[in-house]
Amino acid sequence: MLRACSLNPLSAFRTCRGIHSTAAKQAIPVQAEPKEKRVARWTPKSIRTGVIARKRGMTAMWDDQGARHPVTVLQLDNCQVTANIKSIRKDNTEYHAVQVAASDKREKNTTAQMMGHFKKANVGPKQIVKEFPVTPDAHVPVGTTLSAIHFVPGQFVDVIANSIGKGFQGGMKRWNFKGLRASHGVSVSHRSSGSMGAHQDPGRIWPGKKMPGRLGGVRITTQNLKVVRVDTALNLVFVKGCVPGVDDAHVMVRDAKKVMVALAQHNHAKALFEKVLPKGVDDLPFPAGTQELAKTLPPVIEAPSTRTSPFLPRE
Repeated sequence: MLRACSLNPLSAFRTCRGIHSTAAKQAIPVQAEPKEKRVARWTPKSIRTGVIARKRGMTAMWDDQGARHPVTVLQLDNCQVTANIKSIRKDNTEYHAVQVAASDKREKNTTAQMMGHFKKANVGPKQIVKEFPVTPDAHVPVGTTLSAIHFVPGQFVDVIANSIGKGFQGGMKRWNFKGLRASHGVSVSHRSSGSMGAHQDPGRIWPGKKMPGRLGGVRITTQNLKVVRVDTALNLVFVKGCVPGVDDAHVMVRDAKKVMVALAQHNHAKALFEKVLPKGVDDLPFPAGTQELAKTLPPVIEAPSTRTSPFLPRE
């Protein structure tokens, strides 16, 4: 296993350019490098696309200091780019996005309209299609297969999914109400919500009152989850903590907006270049981490522990 601090995903794309003398430049004019061969680099102002993964379940990991951490295993299931979107808003600003699809689907169960869309992108039919807003420099070629190396161990991500539906629940489970007294004088109303409103004035219950109702089954974003391990052989991403959704459900994973995108722009504007990316992360694959890039890297990459050993003396 390698540490995240030694990972530089773009090192495989760097090329050395020769230095020509003045006489050589006069004899042979140097042509500009084609745009398709130029290597794009990640900048703090860049916003990359996200991926669609499947939640495979939770397990535990131990870091090099012996600390135990609960992690959730996310697997990329043949995640491919199906379109690059560019549109003009009403205020004449440009909207850029990358459309991603995942999980193969039978052709007979796919509508003719979606089959035409997938054939245009030269990919097979998929179960789920989502789009991620990006910056103009972060478009990905259509048909590209994304890999788990899109996320570098040590960085933070946001996971978006529908939460588990709990059905109709009372106020204590839905809103964490304390409940009534479990002693004399309350009878059989220990778990009731209590008083709902006033008497004659206003004579009704205010809108938005926390009351019993349906719990769960809504879109939830879990923010700032740390990527602790990446398995490129099985396309697995191990994130620290829990994510919404049931097992095998599709989830959307993107760079954390607060501690990755916003913080990078803030520190870069203050010239704090060593704090642009999290500790141990040198660079991010840009515009995306592909299968071709994964073949040039070790199959398993793990982030180093941020804890200090309790057995070593402090400096």
